[in-house]
Amino acid sequence: MNSTSQAPGSVRLRTAVVALAGIFVLDACVSTPPAPTAGLQAAQRALSTAEAAEAGRYAPKELAEARTELASAGTAVLDQRMTLAAQFADESRVEAELASAITAELKAKAVNDEMTRSTATLIEEMQRSSGAKP
Repeated sequence: MNSTSQAPGSVRLRTAVVALAGIFVLDACVSTPPAPTAGLQAAQRALSTAEAAEAGRYAPKELAEARTELASAGTAVLDQRMTLAAQFADESRVEAELASAITAELKAKAVNDEMTRSTATLIEEMQRSSGAKP
């Protein structure tokens, strides 16, 4: 027998090992989805927007929750738990957007209250100047 020829059993064994390795590689690719990069970036942008709007002052609880969820998303990525990471990223984005909305509402209410006070003061001044009694 020639030294380059192989026994049929070793060819089958080698083929089986290669096929099994291929299955493991495919299984690893299928079971670990890619990192939720877009979701993480959206969460970070929403968090930055909320911070720039002073959500730390007006909605500190929601802003803190958004930060916690984003940190959890990062940990999940490191642990190769991409589905969980995507969920945490989405929750972070939503909390940051909620913090921004609360901040906008409270700021608008403050402006509205100030305008109401200013209008009342102007009315008083106009009535005083004209001699009319309120």
